[in-house]
Amino acid sequence: MSSLPVNVVPGVRLAAVAAGIRYKERDDLVLMELAEDSVAAAVFTQNAFCAAPVTVARQHLEKISPRYLLINSGNANAGTGDTGMAASYETCRLVAAATGVAMNQVLPFSTGVIGEDLPTDPFARSIPGLLSTLRQDGWQSAAAAIMTTDTVPKLASRSFTADGQKVT
Repeated sequence: MSSLPVNVVPGVRLAAVAAGIRYKERDDLVLMELAEDSVAAAVFTQNAFCAAPVTVARQHLEKISPRYLLINSGNANAGTGDTGMAASYETCRLVAAATGVAMNQVLPFSTGVIGEDLPTDPFARSIPGLLSTLRQDGWQSAAAAIMTTDTVPKLASRSFTADGQKVT
């Protein structure tokens, strides 16, 4: 994987691991930690049919700003009904339990195959490793870990000054 220059975003740390959700020996799970005073916004699909992680992320973001974003590839957790909702909540609970934040401060995201149940055991095994490897320059590995049908990681970053303050 080639390394593209990416600006460090103060207050954001990332890690990626090979959890074995779908892929063997390939990173497929990302944890992004946001500083405690971070403010977050999101744009969600307008489609009436939403995957479980979209529904859960919307619910959580309505209540409080997130501290953690949990992203898996290989399994979209879409079209999985109540089982998918339970899996999304469980993955948030696992991060919350390991970090001491409220469950609704974790936003789940999934990309990959539609219609397959999302196993939560790989998350339970992998979250400690993610937490121990969080770093500010983890953008490259995170971008590679969320690839499904992409052939290259997608990254872009810019820094500029607004009202005398650097924004990245």
